[in-house]
Amino acid sequence: MLSALAAALAVSLGACGSSPRRTSSVPATQAAAATPSFGITEDDAALLWSPQSPVALAAGAAAAPGAQALARARAQLTALHPRYVRLLVDWAALQPHAGEAPQLERPVSGCARTIGPCAPYAGLREELAAIASQQRHGGGFEAVIVIYGTPAWAARPAFGCERARASAFSRAPTAAGLAAYRGLIHALVGLSAREGVALRWWAPWNEPNDPTFLSPQRSSCAAATPASAPLAYARLAAAMAAQLRAEGGERHLLLGELNAYEGPAFDRTSISEFVATLPAQALCLSGVWAIHVYAARGASAPAQDPVGILERALDARGGCARAAQIWVTEAGTGAPHPGDPSASGRAEELAACRALSRQLALWSGDPRVGAVFQYTFRDDPAFPVGLVDARLDHTYPAYRLWLAWQSERSLAPLARRGACA
Repeated sequence: MLSALAAALAVSLGACGSSPRRTSSVPATQAAAATPSFGITEDDAALLWSPQSPVALAAGAAAAPGAQALARARAQLTALHPRYVRLLVDWAALQPHAGEAPQLERPVSGCARTIGPCAPYAGLREELAAIASQQRHGGGFEAVIVIYGTPAWAARPAFGCERARASAFSRAPTAAGLAAYRGLIHALVGLSAREGVALRWWAPWNEPNDPTFLSPQRSSCAAATPASAPLAYARLAAAMAAQLRAEGGERHLLLGELNAYEGPAFDRTSISEFVATLPAQALCLSGVWAIHVYAARGASAPAQDPVGILERALDARGGCARAAQIWVTEAGTGAPHPGDPSASGRAEELAACRALSRQLALWSGDPRVGAVFQYTFRDDPAFPVGLVDARLDHTYPAYRLWLAWQSERSLAPLARRGACA
């Protein structure tokens, strides 16, 4: 299966030739940024609307439960004035049936999982409409698209070393699935044009070195088996690059979106192994790579900064990978081990914020780090590292950290100036 996948990849990337060109270069303004730009992952349209928009004004005047909390959170998010907003596109949810168009207005509850307040909205269409309102009233809020989740009808059969509960959602698309994946991209471009939002940044897949999103990671469970996930990811990246070229306009690939695994295992691929195994044609599709790094503390803290690991892995490949820019597209803090339930109490919250502050100060001193994204604004109960809790009635100190950075336009002094207090 691995050799067949490699052969298919060679065909899909063959048009690139021996020296493939990137989809597009990094914008000069971004490459010259003195400090990392701030981005945020948040897809709750009720929070993304500009407070000055008619939709937000009408919602704020409503007597619906939670209206005031939503209005307050909307104002808090707007005050951060992110340059980028990262939108996660669940392909499996949007296109559950073959032959049907992606449901880009698929209704969403607007809850944090099952936690209110809830403000239902019309899926990606309303998310982009809300982003457009922010761009009209203050600028920033540039959308970054990240796709994940294969519909069952589009997925390859099970093979290789998979976890017991693996499903089609995690498996790479078939050839027909890749064609539908390109159709999804085309539909998103069309929707963005109708809503007046330019989609310049696109990530082919979320966390392709993690079996939750791309399975299997290896063709067998033997420890020495080479990683197969980078080849599957390369096919997705090639398909996205080809479709974005066909769409025209200024569009950029954001490679990686890697989970910060320092070492390999039978069911995952480390940062270094993923970069080392990725075919050269895919490696050269962009000069910007993304990684997810959270502020862990104590025994949970990594031995090395994952951003540095990624930089060294790219430099080791040489050529178009050398000196690639890095975006940390998921960052945040909560419990000592990120993703665990947040510990309550002021002292614990301050310790978490200071850990994030030290991390941000480190990246601020790295000229290759072009952007850092907070994940998320509103706490996701399944991965609570947000800036406000899921019920929108408590703001964590990390919010003040980001607000101070946006005001001072510098991350370096924050650790010693008490921005978390």
